[in-house]
Amino acid sequence: MDNQTITRQLLEIYYKGFAEKANWESVIGDDFEYVGGDMNNIKPVVGKQAYIEIIKRFSQRFEVMKVKQMIVEGDKASVIGNYDFVFPNGFKINGNVSENWTVKNGKLHSLTLYFDTLTFMTSLKP
Repeated sequence: MDNQTITRQLLEIYYKGFAEKANWESVIGDDFEYVGGDMNNIKPVVGKQAYIEIIKRFSQRFEVMKVKQMIVEGDKASVIGNYDFVFPNGFKINGNVSENWTVKNGKLHSLTLYFDTLTFMTSLKP
């Protein structure tokens, strides 16, 4: 199986589980690197368990997630994810997130997110 097929399969498993908020962790590598949420801090959070904890919190903020677009080139991919966010103050927004992936040793190895952090953080305020 070629890198492009493996990458697509890993992402399909991840996003199916991610949208259901269950059974997505198996495709994440132990040395996973995540950058997102604060574009002023580009130092990655390293480790599968650290990423799982981030997603536990993030999953509380969306009701629906769907993949709008996926481009795969070898062991790299770019995904546009669309989210229906719900905040503790009851405010709801829909937004797109650019999600850029790498694969290494048959697992998802890194993710860098780009999104409108100002609107997201403003929406968290009571």
